[in-house]
Amino acid sequence: MEGPIPSTISQLTNLSQLRVSDLSGSNMPFPELQYMKNMQRLILRNCLIVGPLPVYIGEMTRLKTLDLSFNRLTGRIPDTFQSLNLDHLFLSNNSLTGEVPSWILNSNVYIDVSYNNFTQSPSVGCQPSSVNLVSSHSSTVSNSVAWCLRKDLSCSTKPQHHSLFINCGGSTMNFEGNEYEEDLTTRGPSYFFASSEKWAFSSSGVFMGNDNANYIASNPFALNVTGADFYKTARLAPSSLKYYGLCLRKGSYRVQLHFAEVMYSDDSTFSSLGRRIFDVSIQGSVVLKDFNIAEEASGFGKGITKEFNDTFVNGSTLEIHLYWAGKGTTAIPDRGVYGPLISAITVTPNFDPDTGLLSVGAIIGIVIASCVLLLLILAVLRKKGYLGGKDIVDEELRGLELQTGYFTLRQIKAATNNFDHANKIGEGGFGPVYKGVLPDGAVIAVKQLSSKSKQGNREFVNEIGMISALQHPNLVRLYGCCIEGNQLLLIYEYLENNCLARALF
Repeated sequence: MEGPIPSTISQLTNLSQLRVSDLSGSNMPFPELQYMKNMQRLILRNCLIVGPLPVYIGEMTRLKTLDLSFNRLTGRIPDTFQSLNLDHLFLSNNSLTGEVPSWILNSNVYIDVSYNNFTQSPSVGCQPSSVNLVSSHSSTVSNSVAWCLRKDLSCSTKPQHHSLFINCGGSTMNFEGNEYEEDLTTRGPSYFFASSEKWAFSSSGVFMGNDNANYIASNPFALNVTGADFYKTARLAPSSLKYYGLCLRKGSYRVQLHFAEVMYSDDSTFSSLGRRIFDVSIQGSVVLKDFNIAEEASGFGKGITKEFNDTFVNGSTLEIHLYWAGKGTTAIPDRGVYGPLISAITVTPNFDPDTGLLSVGAIIGIVIASCVLLLLILAVLRKKGYLGGKDIVDEELRGLELQTGYFTLRQIKAATNNFDHANKIGEGGFGPVYKGVLPDGAVIAVKQLSSKSKQGNREFVNEIGMISALQHPNLVRLYGCCIEGNQLLLIYEYLENNCLARALF
């Protein structure tokens, strides 16, 4: 669907729930909802809404969930919001400014104001709480603000890490000689967790129809999960889930994202009909669009790894964002199982951590890729005639020793202005004839064998042999030919005495 949301929607004065998300189209102002005082759940997420937050929302006293995240809202948070008796407030990923209100910082309800442009706030640390403030302040804010509140999540010390192993939703484990750190936090509606400035995650959203749903995915149907042990569990979120690699050294990294669909059954029952679809971005660029784990892995309970071999960390932070865009099922096998899901994350450097140079594998990969790219460029240049012309199209022509001059296709194109129609001077059974001028000033007439012509290679060869063997003052002189790819061209001297028909008739 596309916006804007019609103003007549405000006539639905008894409406208690309104959910609109992920609209396409152009920007729109905040819809007219001031008469909908019975609203309990208002979700307008990713709807391209611009402008300030309406003050009248503070008059919706029955409101329990307000989700206006991923829009383009500006200005301050109205004071009237303080009177709301909310359970969940999501204002993340907007451009809100001013000071973070103290009533938000002191709140016990789930509030997410991350990814905004606040300019100041009372002293707040990075300890976990029900209020998510990660990256909520402007990039111009002073360095006195905690590292987790700044835009780039810059490292408070010198970047020192060069790898990352997380068992999302699971306990500490070893796999292929690497220790995957545990990630067992069950909180998720508006939550930021950091593990000693090495990695962190930010979770946002509440599941439709199930406020108490778990944010750790398990295997409820005893699926025989194939692959590493980290595929048996996962972390999920109803709307947005971001993982961060913190204090990473500058350079190129190999990112592996591990997935397995463990929340649907693999039989023919109702619980096997679920479809999980979400998007994945790395460093702000979408790398997986409408990703369906079960479809990619060809079944439920099967592990699959998506690799991204050249992810660059320019500052010190790596961001992996999983986002639900409103697609797929939301209540199979029950409410609270949809949204992005990930089992594990592996990040390794493409450089030698000891020297800072590229690893042997990365160097080999770059060399191979460069060679392939060079071969492709050479093939294209040769095809276009920039490297000595194209191959002759036929063995009959290829074996012919023509006793005449030879021109390249590039020369003829330059002389005729790429066979410009303005230079066309006639057309016969052989094909069109173009006037051209060589670099030395010589004027030529170029005969081009047409694809529609009934003439072929043999006629082309015969004409060359016949004309080159005849020399007469009243006979046009043959300068040479051009044989490249599917182009057969004869180059004659240009005479302005008109055609034979004109002289005879």
